[in-house]
Amino acid sequence: MRELMLGNKAVARGLYEAGCCVISSYPGTPSTEITEEAAKYPEIYCEWAPNEKVALEVAHGAAVGGRRAACCMKHVGLNVAADPLFTISYQGVESGLVICVADDPGMFSSQNEQDSRHYAIAAKVPMLEPSDSQEALDFAKRAFALSEEYHTPILLRMCTRISHSQSIVERGERHEVPKKEYHKDPQRVMMTTNSLKAHYRVEERTKAMTELAETTDLNRTELGEDRSVGIITSSTTYQYVREVFGEKASVLKLGLSWPMPVQKIRDFAAQVDKVLVIEELEPIIENHCRQIGVEVTGKEVIPMVDELTQGVVARSLGRDPKPTLTLADEIPGRPPVMCAGCPHRGVFYALSKNKCMVYGDIGCYTLGVMPPLNAMDLNICMGASCSGLHGFNLAGGADHEKHSVAVIGDSTFAHSGITGITDIAYNRSNSTVIILDNSITGMTGHQQNPTTGKTLRGDPAGKIDLEALCHAVGFDRVRVVDPNQLKETEKVLKEELAAEEPSVIITRSPCVMLKSVKKAPPLQVVAENCNGCGLCMKIGCPALTLPKSKGVVEIDRTQCVGCRQCMQMCHRDALVV
Repeated sequence: MRELMLGNKAVARGLYEAGCCVISSYPGTPSTEITEEAAKYPEIYCEWAPNEKVALEVAHGAAVGGRRAACCMKHVGLNVAADPLFTISYQGVESGLVICVADDPGMFSSQNEQDSRHYAIAAKVPMLEPSDSQEALDFAKRAFALSEEYHTPILLRMCTRISHSQSIVERGERHEVPKKEYHKDPQRVMMTTNSLKAHYRVEERTKAMTELAETTDLNRTELGEDRSVGIITSSTTYQYVREVFGEKASVLKLGLSWPMPVQKIRDFAAQVDKVLVIEELEPIIENHCRQIGVEVTGKEVIPMVDELTQGVVARSLGRDPKPTLTLADEIPGRPPVMCAGCPHRGVFYALSKNKCMVYGDIGCYTLGVMPPLNAMDLNICMGASCSGLHGFNLAGGADHEKHSVAVIGDSTFAHSGITGITDIAYNRSNSTVIILDNSITGMTGHQQNPTTGKTLRGDPAGKIDLEALCHAVGFDRVRVVDPNQLKETEKVLKEELAAEEPSVIITRSPCVMLKSVKKAPPLQVVAENCNGCGLCMKIGCPALTLPKSKGVVEIDRTQCVGCRQCMQMCHRDALVV
């Protein structure tokens, strides 16, 4: 059956057809939909894990237990999962283990632009890279077969354009794979001589898979009429190459992007006048070609930063790009901003008003950096706010402690903030951590997490008691406040900053975009009471505007959810229910 299918949905379909039984993941754009789509198949157990390290360990445990398993994450999530990845590579697997990682060239929803192919090389784990939805489905199935044939985990690398674009796929049937029996083997304990022997096995495996790379149809040579230049490429860049050069071009497409072939590349180079490597981000293929003695042109002309497009590729090579549809002149710009009624807005207003140094974290609340709030100083990675604040205060002592906080969302806190606050409590820096509890994982599209009390499929689940947990790791001062109450929020903030011991403030109010949250009627403006002072505008709500031509605040009734934060800013009763 043929179907127009999103790349991520196609991966999920491939996992299903391959007989995958367990998927444990952590949501992260652009990978999230893989697990969400897989959860629609009752034959697959799917879960959101607290973080990517846990997800990979769960998937590996399932593979050890005899079932095909997978885990999914975005590129920065692979950093978190790297610890088990490297050792699982040594240990090997019997049942198939597939690790889906989605890179984000252009950083549409990420804090860096790293290239996950480096992990394949460093961990000596084979990597497959599909170029469209059909390959996403097929490669997911092939990954399990290769995993079991070569006793290795397999990395399936997606990227934003493959994950979030659609193309036609041919669906197949699910292949049920018998459960493998578990057999105790002391050689699986990775220590001393066992680890050394395992490394020898890994090198032999890499050699065997390099030989496979020479003959597998995952890597295909497409010799066209034009032999003046031969192009080596992979992933979504293959599509751009075909758009720019057409069907007459000669192309070597690498679907198995690590380990890469040697003789196949040399043979291809011998059939063309010169070789051009076009790849997104790092010069991985380019460097490999040069190491094996093949002269190529690559990053001298192809950008290393930002995602590629057919236009970028064409212009980089002095060609005219194909016409593209643009709406830039017709649609007004919309800078990223927290939603109207977002409960985080009250917290960041209080922090901005009190001129706090704010050590931020990863989530939709990172938008607290945007004007007019301008209330975030830096962020690094999931959970870094807590431990980073601890170090900041160690460096500055009392001068820092009274004017600095960490902010971290509930899902991010469960991901990797708990160890950070444990360090604060254990080593007793006078630090104030604010946990922004909006009852959901907001940034990636409202996924459940260990603080919500529901599983991925919405079933009742265990729930972290944030107050009890903070007390348990050593905090005596734990406060809970509704961030929509501006005066109370500011009062609690001042009290905890003044305290002479570590403290946690939990700001608790559900994400206003949750379907279960009832919206109040939009507010109205009493025009004769408004003098256009702009105080209410300091909250930064997108539902409020102050046109210079009118001198009176206006409310966009399609956005306003009646949170009343702006009402608390007005001293003239110009904003009413």
